[in-house]
Amino acid sequence: MKRIAVIDGQGGGIGSAVIRKIKEIYGESLEVWALGTNAVATAHMMKARANRGATGEHAIVHCAGRVDLVIGPIAILLPYAMMGEITPRMVEALGASPAFKLLIPLTQEPVLVVGAAREPLPHLVDQLVYEYLPRKLGLETDAS
Repeated sequence: MKRIAVIDGQGGGIGSAVIRKIKEIYGESLEVWALGTNAVATAHMMKARANRGATGEHAIVHCAGRVDLVIGPIAILLPYAMMGEITPRMVEALGASPAFKLLIPLTQEPVLVVGAAREPLPHLVDQLVYEYLPRKLGLETDAS
């Protein structure tokens, strides 16, 4: 079974939307880990039906190399992003992880990803789940 880490912070809204959609489309054929930078983010992602959840720097560092795929906002690769919730150790662990990273181009940081379309979160989540996730994990969906 493929294992996916969904990483989010602050209120966990992006991670929750991603997990809800993954579970809607793939059910229990994928194991989804909710890795929150804080307890609120983790709790919201768990309510979205993640299989497992953990919180904080140590959990993210520990789990980064134990998953097949990492999903999160692009801010998870920026030290001190999300109002300081993303630590340099988290960024280092995620960068060193052999897992493929699917990043959502949303951030409150002063970063612009050239070429990334400005789309609402629901459109980005649909694109991630229907287009990129099956391609990276070799999955079939009813919609493909």
